[in-house]
Amino acid sequence: MKHIYTIAAFTFLLISCGGKEQSLDQILAEGNLEAIRAKRVEIETQNIAISEQLKEIDERIAELDDNKKLPLVTTVTAEEQQFVHYLELQGSVQTKENIVIYPETSGVLEEIYVTEGQHVTKGQILAKIDDGGLGQQVSQMEIQLALAKTTYERQKRLWDQKIGSEIQFLQAKSNFEAQQQAVDQTKIQLAKTNISAPFTGVIDDIITEKGSVVGPGQSQLMRIVNLKNMYIETEVPENYITDVVVNKKVLVEFPVLGTNLETKVRQASNFINPANRTFKVEVPVPNKEENIKPNLTAKLKINDYSSENAMLIPLSIISENANGEQYIYVIENKNKDNEATAKRVIIKTGKTQGDIIEILDGIEDGAEIIKEGARSVRDGQTVKVITY
Repeated sequence: MKHIYTIAAFTFLLISCGGKEQSLDQILAEGNLEAIRAKRVEIETQNIAISEQLKEIDERIAELDDNKKLPLVTTVTAEEQQFVHYLELQGSVQTKENIVIYPETSGVLEEIYVTEGQHVTKGQILAKIDDGGLGQQVSQMEIQLALAKTTYERQKRLWDQKIGSEIQFLQAKSNFEAQQQAVDQTKIQLAKTNISAPFTGVIDDIITEKGSVVGPGQSQLMRIVNLKNMYIETEVPENYITDVVVNKKVLVEFPVLGTNLETKVRQASNFINPANRTFKVEVPVPNKEENIKPNLTAKLKINDYSSENAMLIPLSIISENANGEQYIYVIENKNKDNEATAKRVIIKTGKTQGDIIEILDGIEDGAEIIKEGARSVRDGQTVKVITY
């Protein structure tokens, strides 16, 4: 529209001065191609001249308007605050009481007294193997033991009265003791035919069916698991050996279960694995509902570092120069119009957690640090601080 108004004014000026200039409508109405082309060149030349004038005007406005040239930035105030850093690892759930029960003697699996999923207590009889007549043998041996005991007691009374020979007394005593040991050994063998629970837990799997012939160290009878005494085992890089120690706080997440819990490091190994330069850590896991199972994957966050007065800033505002030094920009000499000077500051950083990083050296409490616009300013440049 501005161009049309300008052309109209220029045409009006020519007409008023000479009266010979034809209007655009007249030229178009005559249909003279050469005249139309000439008119187009004339208007285009006028348009270029006006554009140049507008450019000069804009440049002059930019020179006079200082605020327009100032980069706009936002700032954050450096404040000391508590910083708790976590080492993130992955581990799997384990239990020290997860075993397969084997028989200690040979024979036919005569009875199974439990079912899969059943809770059992330590010492409870789980199954029985045919004793092959050991029970009857023990009964007969106990009768013989009773006779040997009676004989020994009588010989002892006589010997105490100095009646009889010493050799008779010693033979009776030896016979009694030998018979006692034989009975005890046979009872031990007989006891092995009863399969007992080594600890309180749950029968997870019955492997061998009733009526099968089993042998010691060969036949797997059943698996028993204790879901109460669970723990997570993970491997920690060796450079954390002084930071990850017993009683350190641990946050545990089970992605499959969608649950979280808090616990502490129970044990930190003193052995560094030379293959991967790590050491093992155990973290106990309470399992009242027994929904945490062995070999379940867990995400661990181990508190390896804490500071009560840490200086924290966003990680995104840190830059690095050609020498590998990290730096940020702070503002100085801010006036009433929120205009200030950007100053580059070399910093020393510590640990990161998410999108924040700890500053160990370079800035003081209360410093105003450039946040948005930090990567587009220069050292010593005047900037305008905006607030939301």
